[in-house]
Parts: sequence; structure tokens; C-alpha cells
Amino acid sequence: MIRVMLVDDHGMVREGLKYYLDVEDDIEVVGEAGDGKEAAELVSGLKPDVILMDLIMPGTDGVEGTRLCLEASPGSKVVVLTSKAEDDMVLPAVKAGALSYLLKDVSAEELSAAIRNAAAGKPTLHPMASTRMMQEVSGDREKALEPNQISPREMEVLKLIAVGYGNREIAEELFISERTVKTHVTHLLEKLNLRDRTQLAIYAYQNNITN
Repeated sequence: MIRVMLVDDHGMVREGLKYYLDVEDDIEVVGEAGDGKEAAELVSGLKPDVILMDLIMPGTDGVEGTRLCLEASPGSKVVVLTSKAEDDMVLPAVKAGALSYLLKDVSAEELSAAIRNAAAGKPTLHPMASTRMMQEVSGDREKALEPNQISPREMEVLKLIAVGYGNREIAEELFISERTVKTHVTHLLEKLNLRDRTQLAIYAYQNNITN
């Protein structure tokens, strides 16, 4: 079972999310909180696999809540689920450790898929959030290498990251070890001056490096 925690200041939203998720055989809602501070106080005991985190909340918002929750439970994955792509909070949320960024207009099926992806370490980004993050990443492009300076094998790894493959899946696809995959990912992050796999995926889409 994928253990999920809900963080949203609106009780009706939490009830609606529980209603949708309760029908999934492999997803269990194990806790809920009304803001980031309350979530951080509960998360160390609950140790959820995935935290659905709203951004705009009174008290401790979702950006700080993400940081606090991941400090208390580093193994958890945060999926931002918010009402709109708040321009000034997209990148801060990802920098705080959020893996995925969704809007609340997603379907129940899309939300369930994003939760499963997050539990497996795979990011899911709403197109609006992807666009905003591409713009942010573009601001540092002068520090990054051009795509033609990436090795052929690194390019293969980057393409698979862009479509959501995890290290094990990349290893199986390319017939190499997971350790080798991790080395390629590290080199990509260093060469492109990026922070994590989410930014690698965005960089790949920005430069049309996809399968």
C-alpha cells in the first residue's frame, strides 16, 4: 500500500481527496493536516510514502511545509497539489524538495497515477508548472553546457529521465548497472549545473531531448 498524507487548509478538499483515493486498492490515506507546521508535527510518526501538499495556506505555507516535512521524514515524497500555478512558488517548492507539481483540476486517475509515480521516485509536472520552471532554469543557462557537449550515453539516460524512468528502469533499458546509471545522472547534474532529476527532465524538454 502507498501511504498518503493530505495537507490542505480546507477540510472539504481533504474529504474530497479521501473520497477519490479510497477507491484505489493500492493507496491509503493515513493522515491529514491543515497547514505545513501541523503536517511536520505528524509526519515523523506517520512516515507517509507520499504527501499531497497545498501551497497557499494560512500559517505555514506549502513551501516551508515541504521543507519541514522532508526534514522530519526524508523518505517521503511531496506532490504539490494546488489551485493554480503560483509563479512565485513553483521553483521554491521544488527547491524545498517537492517532487511533483499538480493543479487541483487533475482527474482522479491523473492524481492516482501521480501518487504512484511519486512513490516510485518519478516526477509529474503540470504543463503550466513545467513552463514556469523552464523559464527559471533558462535564467542559469549561461552556466550550463549545450546539449551537444553531453556524451551519447548521457544523452540516452537524459531522454529516459525525461519520460519518467527511474534508475532501475534505465539500467534495464540500456543494459547497464544501476550504479552506472547513478554515475551518468551525477555527471549530467554537474555538467548542466542542475540540482535534481526534475530539473534534468525540464532541461530535456526545453532542448527537445526526448524520445
